[in-house]
Amino acid sequence: MKKLFVAGVLLLGFLGASAQTKIGYISTEELINAMPEADQANSALQDYQNSLQQQGNDYLQELNEKDSLFVKDSAKLSPATKELRRNDLVALYQKVQNWNQTSQQLLGEKQQTLLAPIRTKALETIKDVAKENGYTYVMDAAALIVSPPGDNILALVKKKLGLKDTPAKTPGVAKPTQ
Repeated sequence: MKKLFVAGVLLLGFLGASAQTKIGYISTEELINAMPEADQANSALQDYQNSLQQQGNDYLQELNEKDSLFVKDSAKLSPATKELRRNDLVALYQKVQNWNQTSQQLLGEKQQTLLAPIRTKALETIKDVAKENGYTYVMDAAALIVSPPGDNILALVKKKLGLKDTPAKTPGVAKPTQ
């Protein structure tokens, strides 16, 4: 009997606590993409990527020119000079081969630098909206499989940021043809 009473009290306590819990969700990716700062960051990132690609092209062109010059002049070069130039070519070849990985790393670092303040602003605004509207928990929509449409706080956060609330694009759902 005592165990039944304790279980009942715990159940009532849980139900009482659950009634006060308000849960919302938001697509942080959609929010960040709607922010004008994201457009500026993406533009700067594209420019940076183009400059990295140009640098890689320059390395490749330099390699091709030095290789052609080496092939053309190799008959006239002393064995020691030939070895030095060959070593230079190998080093330049390795630089070209590693440039793709290096440029991806640099691009990732630049992306982090540019997007970190935008992400921070978005998360702080989400926290403010959650507090103002009594949400106990706010989860990222990408982590949810099923959720009720009434608890999506994206519109509230966009309003707080002064962003136009545009309807979300639905993924390509094909309409049946007749």
